[in-house]
Amino acid sequence: MAAEFAPLSARRLLVLGGIGLILAGMIFGDIFAVFVLHQNAARVGESLAAATQAALAGDSAGVLANFGSVGGFLENRGTKVDTHAHMIGFGYLALMLAVVQPWIALGERSRKRLAALFLFGAVLLPVGVFLIHYVGLVYSPLESIGWASIFADLGGFFVLVAAAVFLWGLWRHFSDAARPAVRDALLAEHNAASRLLLTGGVLLILAGFVHGAWYAAADLYRHETTDYNLLSQMAAGAAARDAAAVNKALGEYGQLQGEKGVNIAAHAHVIEFGLLAILLAFFQPYVDLRDVWRRRWAGVLLLGSLLLPVCVLLELRYGLLAGGFADSGGLLVIVALFAMWIGIVRYTGELDAAPGGAAGKTGGAR
Repeated sequence: MAAEFAPLSARRLLVLGGIGLILAGMIFGDIFAVFVLHQNAARVGESLAAATQAALAGDSAGVLANFGSVGGFLENRGTKVDTHAHMIGFGYLALMLAVVQPWIALGERSRKRLAALFLFGAVLLPVGVFLIHYVGLVYSPLESIGWASIFADLGGFFVLVAAAVFLWGLWRHFSDAARPAVRDALLAEHNAASRLLLTGGVLLILAGFVHGAWYAAADLYRHETTDYNLLSQMAAGAAARDAAAVNKALGEYGQLQGEKGVNIAAHAHVIEFGLLAILLAFFQPYVDLRDVWRRRWAGVLLLGSLLLPVCVLLELRYGLLAGGFADSGGLLVIVALFAMWIGIVRYTGELDAAPGGAAGKTGGAR
């Protein structure tokens, strides 16, 4: 498989860069969840309650000030969530592009440059999004768009261009009636860790679909109706200066948003982890670890992938205890993913160090 993983090849750049992006996004997400998310949600609730009390007192300036604070807290949260999501999403896309590299009808040099452009944009966009909350419109040449947003959009443009050219190369290959048959040694090799990840990934995605269907059928429409009713009750209570009714509706509204949030988060995470497991299954032959350790790290990744969404669902009932276990599940995924990344780095190091190239190396032999 050495030919498919040559030094500085497009596939090598995309595999190492893609897993690196996912790792960075997950570490950032864990830090955000522990140190920002819960505190931010509490501040949003406090500001919303203060705005409601100001409305009851007829204090229009207080209402505007508190809603301004809510907007700031939501922007802070939104940019962090977008940073986390974009890094992981671009990592998934990089791994997908790495899988199809042998079928892209472009020269290796062009593919390598496109891979580098893709990864540069995949880093630039989330960094720009992260800075939006802190940079704002300072020294911006535009009235409503700051420098951080400009660079984030530029990063997205680089990713879009690189992905579009890769897809064009893929179309060129399959539209050529005289195309030569391509046999990719990576996809032809299957080991126990690959099979475990493929099976576990499919089951995780299936579980996510089942949960999403159940939530849509049992709770989604009820939640939407309750959301509207509670907002109407808050408005009516504020108009009637009924503080008890407003506080009751406000408490129920916070509980409702929490219930919606944990269901959506659990649904999204279990499907994302399933997709991650399937993508990693393709690259297990590049993980230069003993077979037993490849299986162990695959098992750890699947355990964390199940533990996190299940504990997220339990947060409303068990509070911070379930939240702590959910964060532990994320940590298990991060550790397993980092171990696989190290194994791939070992493979590439031995491949580069082998005399005259390691054309016959298959990886993971020890």
